[in-house]
Amino acid sequence: MSEVVIPLAHGTDDGEELGWQERALCAQTDPEAFFPEKGGSTREAKKVCRACEVRAECLEYALQHDERFGIWGGLSERERRKLKRQAV
Repeated sequence: MSEVVIPLAHGTDDGEELGWQERALCAQTDPEAFFPEKGGSTREAKKVCRACEVRAECLEYALQHDERFGIWGGLSERERRKLKRQAV
């Protein structure tokens, strides 16, 4: 299995300050749950997201940065693509 790199609680490559990430529940959870194998369950990650106080900020970040993999703000890649199409 390849290593999963999650920018969540660890900042971003470009040094951008993202204080909301320090409060993200996913930073305290198994990162593998947020990047399931193709066809794998997203249930556990979405359950964590539903209880997270920074869910909206996380989703906004994913949409603005075109995150294509993983669960962000409680939505899968497919759900985020659908949301972007509906917004156009």
